Amino acid sequence: MSRGKFSESRHRSARSHRRYEYGLPHHHSARGRSRARKARRGDIRTATLLLLAEEPRNGYQIMQEVEERSGGVWRPSPGSVYPVLQQLEDEGLVRSQESDGQRLIELTDAGRAALENRKPDTPAPWEEMAAAAGEHALELRSLVRQIGLATMQVGQVGTDAQIAEARKLLGGCRRSLYKILAEGDEED
Repeated sequence: MSRGKFSESRHRSARSHRRYEYGLPHHHSARGRSRARKARRGDIRTATLLLLAEEPRNGYQIMQEVEERSGGVWRPSPGSVYPVLQQLEDEGLVRSQESDGQRLIELTDAGRAALENRKPDTPAPWEEMAAAAGEHALELRSLVRQIGLATMQVGQVGTDAQIAEARKLLGGCRRSLYKILAEGDEED
């Protein structure tokens, strides 16, 4: 079955947008692929099982919790979470239930047994993703996010003069960041 033009162009656009997560482009290799660590296929499966072992959740809550626990480094998409939930349900590891008009997913006994086979000292997938990003990268992303929020506030409630000053400041900041890269690292 072929995708329609709208769906395909939206997919392509979402793919290219991911490179600019938190306003920071990922570095690209000579082949054009990102060097940022991507989650392995089993990571979201394991993360989902671990989160559902704590309490029943819906898919959106799973995505939010993974993002929060990874410090914003890993933001699983609905396109990765919902198929995994369906697969886990097909395998009998989870089941869905209605609670207060909301569909929640919970572990079955078979799901709990599957988690028992996991080595207890193995870090959770979100911890591995956060560690791979490094502490400095997490701090930088947090700062960029804070600057983005402040910029949005200036854009929404600032006067024309304040917006012009913010644009000037951000333009100078961008140039300064590229200058840092251009100068290289003294230790290299």
